[in-house]
This record gives sequence, structure tokens and C-alpha cells, in this order.
Amino acid sequence: MVKMPRLTKYVLKQAPRISSRKIYQIFMVPKPTPSRLFTSMQPMNMNWQTPDQAMGPMAFEIDKEPKLNLSLETRNHEGIVIVHCQGRIVYRNEAAALSCLVREFLQDKGKVVIDLSGVHSLDSAGIGELVLLQTLAWERNAELKYAEPNPLVRTLLDLTKLDSVLDLHSSIELALDSFREERVWADC
Repeated sequence: MVKMPRLTKYVLKQAPRISSRKIYQIFMVPKPTPSRLFTSMQPMNMNWQTPDQAMGPMAFEIDKEPKLNLSLETRNHEGIVIVHCQGRIVYRNEAAALSCLVREFLQDKGKVVIDLSGVHSLDSAGIGELVLLQTLAWERNAELKYAEPNPLVRTLLDLTKLDSVLDLHSSIELALDSFREERVWADC
């Protein structure tokens, strides 16, 4: 394919004679464009119409219930709340949902176990929420334990040195037993 120069050419044309003076008109001759651009172009339809716009929350693309990739289930075991997490704890809605749920149970001297066995993804915001919940538990004199982190989550917590900050247990039963051991020590 031969490359065309990218110069604009100016051509002088003689105007019709009105008087004895000569008047020249200057106009531009467009440079040729490659033909491949024309094959992808389509003529514009001037009779197009827009669909009726939705009114209310859907007009602004706000869902009534945002879809979470984290399922949270709670149950009570002898005054200890167990929060089962299934999915991912990542930036935005998932991490915020876990934080809001656990904050409710971390009242004065509350006891909570977060089951991490179903968590398959954890990012920096999720790790930050786990640490935030731990500091909130310390402030409120509550007890927060984490149970059954899968190998991926465990590795992330080990790499960030949070295994020394968070109270991690290999199973829910061991986490529940640790509450009982603390109660026995307090009775002595």
C-alpha cells in the first residue's frame, strides 16, 4: 500500500470576472483517506429514538439490595455468637457487611467467633476490616476469635504478621474451648 503524504494542498481558482481586477478564491482540497476506514462506517439513522427512562432508584443504577459475594450466617452457642463467612472478604460491600454485622455483637463483654473456613478470597481491605474488628473488640472489652482459616487466608495472615495479633484457631471447637478455658481461669 502506497503511503499518501499528509499535506494539505491549496489550489487557486480564478473567480468569474466582474471587473477588470482578478479575484482569486482559495479553497482546500481534502487529502485522501485510507479506504479501510470507510468499510467500518455505517450511515447514521436520523430516525432513532431513546427508550423511556426509568424513574426512581433504577434510573441512577442503584440496586435496592446490592449483590454481595459474601454470605454471612450467625448462630448462638451458649452465649457465644458464631459468624460463618462464605465467599470473599474484599474491598467495599463485602468487608463493610462483615464489619457491620460483627459490630452489633461486639457489645460490652460480647463473645464472637468468626468462621473463616468458607472464605476463598481476602484482600488488603478485608485484612484491614479484620484488624479493625479486633481493635474494636479490645476497646469494648469483648472477645473476638477467628476459626478455621483456609490455607490461603492463613498464609496471608502469616505474611502480614497478623497471626500474632488476631486470635486464630484451627477449628470452631478449639475457639469455643478457648472461651471455656478463660472462664475457668477467671473462676480461680
